[in-house]
Amino acid sequence: MRRVRVIAAAATLAVVVWRLGTGPFVDGLRAVDGPALLAAGAIGLLTTVCCAWRWTTVSRGLGVDLPLPAAVAAYYRSVFLNLSVPGGVVGDVHRGVRHGRDVQDVGRGLRIVAWERSAGQVVQAVLTIVVLLVLPSPVRSFMPLVVVALVVTVVGVVAIDRTRVWAGRLRNAVAADIRAGLLQRRALPAVALASAVVVLGHAVTFLIAARIAGVSAPLLELLPLALLAMLAMVLPSVAGWGPREGATAWVFGAAGLGADRGVATAVAYGVMVLAASLPGALVLVAGWFPRGVVLRPRGIRNV
Repeated sequence: MRRVRVIAAAATLAVVVWRLGTGPFVDGLRAVDGPALLAAGAIGLLTTVCCAWRWTTVSRGLGVDLPLPAAVAAYYRSVFLNLSVPGGVVGDVHRGVRHGRDVQDVGRGLRIVAWERSAGQVVQAVLTIVVLLVLPSPVRSFMPLVVVALVVTVVGVVAIDRTRVWAGRLRNAVAADIRAGLLQRRALPAVALASAVVVLGHAVTFLIAARIAGVSAPLLELLPLALLAMLAMVLPSVAGWGPREGATAWVFGAAGLGADRGVATAVAYGVMVLAASLPGALVLVAGWFPRGVVLRPRGIRNV
């Protein structure tokens, strides 16, 4: 299944190149300059710290005290791996396994990472839906149907949950994790705030990429396009490439801004976020040595 997803991402990228040629990719690479890289690095630091804060918050709720400095270093490493290894989730799996081994509970380490990332994606989806309902975009006319579909899906899941014994057991396990890791009085505001800042930071990076790629549309017109493209970035990719370029080509073309400008923006964005993740490469290399950076949680507490 993983191989199929990577092949699908590669096929998406191949179709974009076939339809638009290599020109937009070259334009995107050439557009990236020093100020853009510095801005990406600063924003990347902010978003990485916020992600690490979210991780430590969820970890604490599930019984593991994770120091923020170690979490920041590990998150940088995770982001770099996600952007440099096919699949797009290798860094998160590595982070969860490494954390789990450090606390002698790999299952708990992976659950913490899964809930931390899921919480961020839920906040991203909510913010995206709100923006798409308010601001003009190629999909605005479909948004009421999207909201209805989401409500129907939730009702369907609840109905299945109440009629299946195995679903009830799964529900109890999931509910326990969510209550402990995400819905505590101190955890929920921190997770929501950190996730919102991360989404905003990525959106600002995308807007900068659009500007340096030559897109002069108003920011309020570009913001929905940025959020739509960011939704595609959670899909399996080839080291970050594939769905991102396909999605930006489509949304920019549908908005009348030109599919080629969309691809150039996506390429510039990809270069910027990869450059911002390079501290993670240093953390990765440092971890090969005895005195390298490692996670040192304070141990598991009973929750």
